[in-house]
Amino acid sequence: MVPHVVSRWPVWLFRWRAAYTPGASVRQKTWAGMSRAPLWGIVGTGPLVCRHSSSTSSRAPEVMLTHKRYPVQRLPFSVVSEEDLAAFERMVPGRVITDPEELEASNVDWLRTVRGCSKVLLRPRTSEEVSRILRYCHERNLAVNPQGGNTGMVGGSVPVFDEIILSTALMNQVISFHDVSGILVCQAGCVLEELSLHVEQRDFIMPLDLGAKGSCHIGGNLATNAGGLRFLRYGSLHGTVLGLEVVLADGTILGGLTSLRKDNTGYDLKQLFIGSEGTLGVITAVSILCPPKPKAVNVAFLGCPGFAEVLQTFSSCKGMLGEILSAYEFMDAECMQLVGHHLQLASPVQESPFYVLIETSGSRAEHDAEKLSNFLEQVLGSGLVTDGTLATDQRKIKALWALRERITEALSLDGYVYKYDVSLPVERLYDLVTELRARVGPLAKHVVGYGHLGICPFLLKC
Repeated sequence: MVPHVVSRWPVWLFRWRAAYTPGASVRQKTWAGMSRAPLWGIVGTGPLVCRHSSSTSSRAPEVMLTHKRYPVQRLPFSVVSEEDLAAFERMVPGRVITDPEELEASNVDWLRTVRGCSKVLLRPRTSEEVSRILRYCHERNLAVNPQGGNTGMVGGSVPVFDEIILSTALMNQVISFHDVSGILVCQAGCVLEELSLHVEQRDFIMPLDLGAKGSCHIGGNLATNAGGLRFLRYGSLHGTVLGLEVVLADGTILGGLTSLRKDNTGYDLKQLFIGSEGTLGVITAVSILCPPKPKAVNVAFLGCPGFAEVLQTFSSCKGMLGEILSAYEFMDAECMQLVGHHLQLASPVQESPFYVLIETSGSRAEHDAEKLSNFLEQVLGSGLVTDGTLATDQRKIKALWALRERITEALSLDGYVYKYDVSLPVERLYDLVTELRARVGPLAKHVVGYGHLGICPFLLKC
């Protein structure tokens, strides 16, 4: 059974529904990345104010229950009883949360746009505990909502009704790391930034990087097949994940934490779970290949007079920088204005209609600097770029990346946000922004576009 989808509502409102049947109640919710692809957004007035309201009030505005705002119906799952709570306490003693104040953060999404009404949150530490919980819920026909860092912005990381929240926050152990192969094995609740620090100490990096890295969990990244800021260089998680451990809805544990880069012994089952958002099971552990840490990293921040120039600059960038190109991000002028207004982050270049952030990473600083210098000379001389700045030390690099990574935060401070992650042919990406601005007119305060131009998906925020 699936809900009736009304076309005038955003599709993401219905992503939580996964065609349940009694006894198959697991659904992996979206923890994921703020920066999966280029983004668009509409910021406007709505029935509530976004999470980081600029109001001087210290109390965040109340978020309406999702099932009251939208015409969705609860499926015939059982209701959690006192006997169920006692059973959960035996399975995960001391880690059964029923206090409404503690549950609040897990019932509301990051943007404060959707809200569930779960009465219980469970915090397992091992795959075996997850298995016992899911087996019990399967037998009792109880709905389960797995949750990681709750950084998703499409409403998928929180309950819609009274589902049991299964948190992976305590499943945060690094199981092993091989210093030669760069293969990391860890639990699904590990925070992406902590994993990055762990492997960087060993001269490797994670193949995935997101603006939400300080909170998002690797399990949620896999469940949503997050793209992120390094997609252009290292590709999707389908190519870097070597193995998964997954618990199915009936409690069956699928053990597949292989460390082999090539395994032709059967079906490649892990690919089914990457991007499945838990409709097939709960990811509890992962084996992932980490690339060597680059010896030299450079970041250029450029201003472009139009979107056509953004595309031409990207073409030149690929041709002239080649193998050292690791990221190509763009944002429009309204994004930069909002980042400056709400976060007091000043643009390092003169005002432009569009901005581009380019990152290179390689093994020889002199070689990379020469290629980047030739590229910048070419695009500035041809008029594709009107102004630019270059950073080579870590402090300045982080400052430039903050202009891109904190756009979502700035938008949430400006009002109610609708966020869309859309894939279009690269030459048509920004047409959607201009078309939407014309259609919504004064109904939206801002319609902005930004994201990973190199992989074509685009982030639209309204």
